[in-house]
Amino acid sequence: MLNTAIENLHTEGRYRTFIDIERTRGQYPHAVWNKPDGTTSPVTVWCGNDYLGMGQHPVVLAAMHEALEATGAGSGGTRNISGTTVYHKRLEAELADLHGKDAALLFTSAYIANDATLSTLPKLFPGLIIYSDERNHASMIEGVRRNGGAKRIFRHNDVAHLRELIAADDPAAPKLIAFESIYSMDGDFGPIAELCDVADEFGALTYLDEVHAVGMYGPRGGGIAERDGLMDRVDIINGTLAKAYGVMGGYIAASPKMCDAIRSYAPGFIFTTSLAPALAAGAAASVAFLKEDQALRAAHQTQAAILKLRLKGLGLPIIDHGSHIVPLIVGDPKHTQKLSDMLLEEFGMYVQPINFPTVPRGTERLRFTPSPVHGPREMDALVGALDGLWSHCALNRAELTA
Repeated sequence: MLNTAIENLHTEGRYRTFIDIERTRGQYPHAVWNKPDGTTSPVTVWCGNDYLGMGQHPVVLAAMHEALEATGAGSGGTRNISGTTVYHKRLEAELADLHGKDAALLFTSAYIANDATLSTLPKLFPGLIIYSDERNHASMIEGVRRNGGAKRIFRHNDVAHLRELIAADDPAAPKLIAFESIYSMDGDFGPIAELCDVADEFGALTYLDEVHAVGMYGPRGGGIAERDGLMDRVDIINGTLAKAYGVMGGYIAASPKMCDAIRSYAPGFIFTTSLAPALAAGAAASVAFLKEDQALRAAHQTQAAILKLRLKGLGLPIIDHGSHIVPLIVGDPKHTQKLSDMLLEEFGMYVQPINFPTVPRGTERLRFTPSPVHGPREMDALVGALDGLWSHCALNRAELTA
């Protein structure tokens, strides 16, 4: 049965191959590709989520070194049993301040934060109905699925459909609307203000995933809700420390009572060893630094805009919703994999294929994430490689889009 399951992925062209890369401090996005044959080759990473290059920033590394020397490697336990340190508390304070909330709760990843929180809420609000955008992240879907409560799925970013669904339910039932600020595969924005309007009208809680926006949008990096002046209208904000902040971990920011209740009832929090102190220290330093630094955010948006403009100039089918994410639609899993392989093997450029179930069938793509550390030389090389592969190689434009 295992052989059949794996073979099906190979047949469909959806089998995922892990590319073994070795990052070198101070050189990102350049890295070393450790090939299966034992040899190595230089690569430029074009699909990483270290959006701002903070994973190599001296401020972050210094904080991690200091904490490592002071405390050692691990936390030593769950948050409840010896695993809460001054570093964890400092990070939660930074995160609460970032989102204009009175409390925050730290998890080992944003996936766990979403899953644990959304699966726990029905225990706290009996009869809760969760209204979830159909394109919400897998972690949100899993949390909603596991909670055992009622759920309604509204069409992507369709506020009218949401209102229709919520109006049909018992007015007395507790309700929560779950959505994202930036949807990571297409790079489109959620209509936060309009969704909050519906929540206000029907007395619903709001749950916002800002994973692909924190650190990169807003005056202090608080995300799209901060940029649009909407943080006070959102009850629970989920974010990550593993993307723009360059470290590891996830969190929710909310009221003290909400964080206390999730802390007390969510198995995903209660029974998980806490983040290593060095990780918490590095993340806190990164959050604090990006509250003050506008240059990296501005450079990030500039690089994304340049890449989109140049790929559009080649006539390539990219999706552009105005965010920093640059999806190039190929439309076939085997073609997507082949294009990825050729970029890696012939040009030393690493961009991972994105296939079903991450995206719908027929929309397979390469997803580029330009950053401030992708300079003109890297940009020219990528654009030239894509132009050549798409237009002149065996994978010509007609074949790729068939």
